Amino acid sequence: MCKLINNDIGSKFKLSPWIQGEVKKVVGNDLSEKVFCDLFAGTGIVGRTFKKDVKQVIANDLEYYSFILNKNYIANHKEIEDKEKYIEALNSLPLLENGFIYQNYCLGSGSGRKYFSDENGKKIDSMRVQIKEWYRAQDIRDDLYYFLLASLLESADKVANTASVYGTFLKYLKKSAAKELVLKPAHFLKNDNSHQVFNMDSNELIKEIGGDILYLDPPYNQRQYSSNYHILNTISKYDSFIPKGKTGLREYTRSDYCKKGEVHNSFEELIKNAKFKYIFLSYSNEGLMSKSDVETIMKKYGKYTLVTKEYQRFKANKTENRNHKADKTCEYLHILIKSNIY
Repeated sequence: MCKLINNDIGSKFKLSPWIQGEVKKVVGNDLSEKVFCDLFAGTGIVGRTFKKDVKQVIANDLEYYSFILNKNYIANHKEIEDKEKYIEALNSLPLLENGFIYQNYCLGSGSGRKYFSDENGKKIDSMRVQIKEWYRAQDIRDDLYYFLLASLLESADKVANTASVYGTFLKYLKKSAAKELVLKPAHFLKNDNSHQVFNMDSNELIKEIGGDILYLDPPYNQRQYSSNYHILNTISKYDSFIPKGKTGLREYTRSDYCKKGEVHNSFEELIKNAKFKYIFLSYSNEGLMSKSDVETIMKKYGKYTLVTKEYQRFKANKTENRNHKADKTCEYLHILIKSNIY
């Protein structure tokens, strides 16, 4: 029996081999001719797991930082010439003194926010402006552009002054945030197959695509990913806006999957319109939809089964992990073999 505790950040990295194994139990071990879609892709961990095994990965997420990461990790599949040269050039740039990140998310600017050290905020600005200029001047192509942006997002994230997500910043600069930002390459898997990446509303995209295996990992509660990762979206877009409130939020659209009154209709519409035979849904036991809600909807469209797995819950506070017995949580994987695809 799985203990009922919220699913949390980082779980899909640990669980992706298990998810892959459960998919193969249903679909078969040979996925080489299958099209796999990760419709709420996030950082793309699950799509990356399947990339080497399938004919094509389709990755989508409404968050722009996720789109950037997936354009690198999923869409990029061939060697990029001279990418190390560009990494070195970005690491050697002089600091930009009045960039957007420093002005709005570093304490030295007077913003009152401390998401990054002053020096690292300036480094992020310097690198982001240079990448933008190279792209505008057509000195770099799409593959290198997204590779460099993904590298910047991941390198900046390692020196962010937060406990885990970007909902708020820490009062004092923690040890990792005080380290100098060094741009490290975001390595991607190379293969012969082309892949697709989208930045769309999932319920709209599902009407336009088709394939064999559909993996769903939608938001499960009323917390918005946009507010938790707004800094990464801002680095990705690097646009001009007036940050709001203590944490410097940007405007965002609230997902129907985070609204109790909308989630059931949105989920059923998605399942109804999905032109995929095999559908796998990861969903928390404490989500807005209950286990029986999901079962009732999925059973309308074919053969339904459920598998579960207990695993250690992610905690941002590693000291707490050392000093206390680890909490366990439960992953629900709802499975539908759809009877009528078209």
